[in-house]
Amino acid sequence: MTYVIAQPCVGVKDGSCVQVCPVDCIHPAPGEPGFDESPQLYIDPLECIDCHSCAQACPVDAALPEEDLPPEWMSSLEVNAAFFTEKGPL
Repeated sequence: MTYVIAQPCVGVKDGSCVQVCPVDCIHPAPGEPGFDESPQLYIDPLECIDCHSCAQACPVDAALPEEDLPPEWMSSLEVNAAFFTEKGPL
């Protein structure tokens, strides 16, 4: 199980979740290459430790446990994983 950043983050990229993540698994963080071009932030499913910190910090409720994703946001699972597969390890 992992947390996933879903559609409410698109166009927002607040970054509060990045600041509280204890394992640095949310990218691209503000100041990282690709931040400006990316439509949203992403959680690395292989690095996430399910600590819930991102969900508590997110001002738009975009960070959710994968099992709590509503059906219309299920594509977020693939979108988050694909970001890290395509970019390779950060």
